Amino acid sequence: MTSQRILEAARALFAARGYRATSMQSIADEVGITKAALYYHFESKEEILRRLTLPLLDELEAVLAEAESADGAEEVRWRAIEGYVDVHLRHRHTLIMLVKDMTLLVQAPIADRFRAAIALANELVAGPGGGMEQQVRACQVVAGLADPVVLFRDAPAEQLRSLILDGARALLGEPAVPRARGRARGRNGGRRAILTDEQVAQARSLYAEGRSGEEIAARFDVSRATIYRHLKN
Repeated sequence: MTSQRILEAARALFAARGYRATSMQSIADEVGITKAALYYHFESKEEILRRLTLPLLDELEAVLAEAESADGAEEVRWRAIEGYVDVHLRHRHTLIMLVKDMTLLVQAPIADRFRAAIALANELVAGPGGGMEQQVRACQVVAGLADPVVLFRDAPAEQLRSLILDGARALLGEPAVPRARGRARGRNGGRRAILTDEQVAQARSLYAEGRSGEEIAARFDVSRATIYRHLKN
């Protein structure tokens, strides 16, 4: 569709040149249409920016809301952390576009929604009743979840995700998840996204015994999100 081609072209130009340095004419030229045709699909450059940014913001708010409704402080914390990283990795080109022109991040309503999402993420990572030290550490963790996505933009997503989560564990004083060798992996070389019925039963039994989601995920070589998904169902 022409509108999708326009959005992709605009995203690339905004990331390369900056939002303010990119004209509607240059976007039209990149797509290979007239400026009049561009205005038929989007009435302004601001509308293009809004359409590019909404998916990131919508998904970020959704994963944090889902994390907030989870049971237990640890599950809430790690659902928030993993969801935060996953959304930014899925929308890394949009994030790079926004960082290219930092003034975009202080514009309402984009800025208001980002600030609210970051504040909620900080709260979920800190957990209930946390003191100043815990709150500061949570801010450090959240701040470190998105920056590597921009700085290492060409790194494979799964590898970067693993390293970012290891860094979060280190900041929170938790042991790193051991990297198993020679075990079944997912289609893209990452951890498996499914468990057998027998493994699900074992995971639920371990959780009932008081084992943490971290321990269970490491045992079955899957992500923590996979474990919590099976425990929830």
